[in-house]
Amino acid sequence: MSQRLIFHVDVNSAFLSWEAAKRVRNKEADLRLIPSAIGGDQESRRGVILAKSIPAKKYGVKTGEPIASALRKCPSLYLAKPDFRLYHDSSLAFVAICKKYAPTVEQFSIDECFLDMSGTSRLYPDPIAIAHRIKDEIRDTLGFTVNIGIASNKLLAKMASDFEKPDRVHTLFSHELEEKFYPLPVRDLFTVGQATAQKLTAAGILTIGELARADRARLYSMFGNKLSEHLWRYANALDDSPVLSEAEDAKGYSNSTTLAEDIVTAEEAYRVLLSLSDSVASRMRRDNCRAYCISVTIRGNDFKDRSHQKKLLTPTDVTSEIFECVKKLFSELWDRRTPLRLLGVALSDLAEGGDVQISMFDEEKNTREKELDRLIDDIRERFGSDTILRGSTMRYSDSVAKKHKASHDAENKQK
Repeated sequence: MSQRLIFHVDVNSAFLSWEAAKRVRNKEADLRLIPSAIGGDQESRRGVILAKSIPAKKYGVKTGEPIASALRKCPSLYLAKPDFRLYHDSSLAFVAICKKYAPTVEQFSIDECFLDMSGTSRLYPDPIAIAHRIKDEIRDTLGFTVNIGIASNKLLAKMASDFEKPDRVHTLFSHELEEKFYPLPVRDLFTVGQATAQKLTAAGILTIGELARADRARLYSMFGNKLSEHLWRYANALDDSPVLSEAEDAKGYSNSTTLAEDIVTAEEAYRVLLSLSDSVASRMRRDNCRAYCISVTIRGNDFKDRSHQKKLLTPTDVTSEIFECVKKLFSELWDRRTPLRLLGVALSDLAEGGDVQISMFDEEKNTREKELDRLIDDIRERFGSDTILRGSTMRYSDSVAKKHKASHDAENKQK
């Protein structure tokens, strides 16, 4: 059996890189060269930093910290609002390039994917050379950079891609573990969260190598059977999980995000879930579809995925209805004790075109919400995805909506 060969492709500072590449294409300043970040609102100083430039990092700006805190560190910090449609399109573009080279591609999150390059040695005799080729094609074609990690399994490939950045290719094969892997702090091991790292450090287990050599009975007493086994296997570079490609013709719309910082409150989770719900609902409306099934996926810092779904009596494409269902599913799914690393929303079991029967009681509200969605979609289509953002409580400014509606109606009259 031939040796497995896995690539992990990770976009460098994805949200900021994608925004910067768009602006460079439009002959604007490159945000990567100045102290800049994605997230929140500069005037209200609300929200958190989702991505930052290297110059911003030099001021101590951190991903996940409040906007107000980042601005205190760097008063000249330039803030760009999130543009989720841009992120979706950029993600599709870099994954499409990866699919040109690899027989199997698994999108792990919006800004990273695994490539199973096993058995391609005749086509690509030098894996490092082909990784550079993929990396350079993404940079030269799309305008942003990626890191690529190369290893014999997904764990080590992902660890390797996180080495020195940006625009680099790194390897982490078995003969390199003593030099590159075992000396790393235990907190750097993929899936080890802050609380687990603190517990290991307090027990005198400081490096991945020390965790690999730790007594398994001791680990069991500290973390229980499942997590202790997971930690021991990962510390010993053991991972046989396959690279799984999603069927091309899968009927549905989904979006997920791996969080920069663990989420520990429902309010934080709702903000992310609203953005995800808005993104998938907007894409579905563009295709004139509605969904009978809504599902939510969460991944805790114990690296366990959990999902929950609900079948509707009538299909919907209304963002507020989808979000209300998402919140209910999430509240039933999350124990509120396990910090969260990933959130995802999916819409499936689709109906195309036509109207659906709704109750007379709900008709007025449904019509109002559909009109609001239509206005927001139209504004974004004509003026850009970041022109208007939904509030965390699903309430919007009537004056803004009315102003754009008047503009839209005036345009229609002129036509």
